[in-house]
Amino acid sequence: MSFGWMSGMVRLSFVCSGLMASAALGQVPSHGPAKGSLLVTGGATEARDYQRLVEMAGGAKAKIVVIPNASVTKPTEQAVLQEEYCGAKSPFAAFPGAPCTVLYTNDKAVANTAAFVAPLKTATGVWFVGGRHWRIADAYLDTLTLKEFFGVLERGGVVGGGSAGATIQGSYMVRGSAVPDDNTIMMAPGHEIGFGFMTNVTFDQHVDVRHRENDMAVVIKAHPDLLCFGLDQATSITVHGDTVTVNGPKRVAVWDGKDHDGKGYYHLRTGDKLNTVTRVATVVAHPGE
Repeated sequence: MSFGWMSGMVRLSFVCSGLMASAALGQVPSHGPAKGSLLVTGGATEARDYQRLVEMAGGAKAKIVVIPNASVTKPTEQAVLQEEYCGAKSPFAAFPGAPCTVLYTNDKAVANTAAFVAPLKTATGVWFVGGRHWRIADAYLDTLTLKEFFGVLERGGVVGGGSAGATIQGSYMVRGSAVPDDNTIMMAPGHEIGFGFMTNVTFDQHVDVRHRENDMAVVIKAHPDLLCFGLDQATSITVHGDTVTVNGPKRVAVWDGKDHDGKGYYHLRTGDKLNTVTRVATVVAHPGE
């Protein structure tokens, strides 16, 4: 299996951090971007999180690039995609002061060209649309485009996405089966490598609505050091450095390889934080729960 330029660097990060963690903590730490931030949502993303993305990307100075691959199932003209994902009926229409550009190809040769990645050079925010995350991986893993996604973070920008756009952000990709196209398959050989904006982690989504509470068990059994997050629908987290913050409004399940009152996971709620190196949560009061 080829990991290419950036995904190879991510894999190397796993190995190096794993050696350090084994001695200090007995587990492999997970790291988010040292610069910039991630916005990860559990799908059916609501207006508040699009607003959060734009604000994190600079507000009135934001420049957003939308990656629609997960939802594009047939050849589509660029103008049509631009209207659908950045036009008057798109979520980003609410932010007329923030330029929005759609970037799409399913050809890796194109994804490796300077002309294609040009909008990413000045972008302050990237949004991955939901659908099937294996389509995003097939288009951009091991390409110049992936390098430029990381470049947005290096400049202090934000990378976000919901549903498939959440899962692609982790280093390990659950529900990646392309043949058959079956998102109930948790571990799909050939489609397990995500973009690694956060290392040693996987993100699942729509957990409450689709009754996915226990689906991660098979993954944590195969990869006991992996840190796994299962986000309820329309719920988000932000990630910066070694801190995950739950924005809410619903719950985030955390699988950390430990037993929690007979379950393999516990829940974080709005305002809670998790240190992804120590795996210690800071929990705030939640009146009425």
